[in-house]
Amino acid sequence: MYKSLLPLALLASLVSAPTLADWSLDPARSAVTYVTIKAKDVAENNSFTEMQGSIDSSGQAEVSLMLDSVETLVPIRNERMREILFQTTDYKEATLTAKVDPEAITALGVGEMTQIAAEGNLTLHGKTQPMTLSIRVAKLDDATLLVATTKPLLVDAAKFGLGDGVEKLREIAGLDSISDAVPVTFVVTFVSTPAAAQ
Repeated sequence: MYKSLLPLALLASLVSAPTLADWSLDPARSAVTYVTIKAKDVAENNSFTEMQGSIDSSGQAEVSLMLDSVETLVPIRNERMREILFQTTDYKEATLTAKVDPEAITALGVGEMTQIAAEGNLTLHGKTQPMTLSIRVAKLDDATLLVATTKPLLVDAAKFGLGDGVEKLREIAGLDSISDAVPVTFVVTFVSTPAAAQ
């Protein structure tokens, strides 16, 4: 009798065990912004309007920005950023990847949030550099996660081979300086896409 009940008990435990669904980024409820600093102390906000991303059941996260969608609020500056700095004819995307603990997400109840530190990589302009992410994850409802930086990502343009482009932009604009250091922040929303039944 005991042996006959054992398979049923194991099946019940598997069904009731918490699992992590796959999550897809919702661009309409997400924002990625960065700050450029020119002439020593003039700061300007910039953003990207097109992006995609996911978090899979193992906790592997990825966010890709479409570099052609850069928005500086000045049309000619947008064009220069695409052509001179990002060179979007050859480099379409910037991609940030990171691995997070899946249990940190499955343990969240609706209305709860948690602080996560994660090691990741940023790929931009054909180069990849390690990044340390400090983020906060909140579960808005059963199907929605909000993920936000608690500290800006500090991107060094020169390490991604963008130094020459920054210098050209400086010359065109007639500026004394444009900083290679670029703080990046994001607030992104993920919606659950449960894995298909096996």
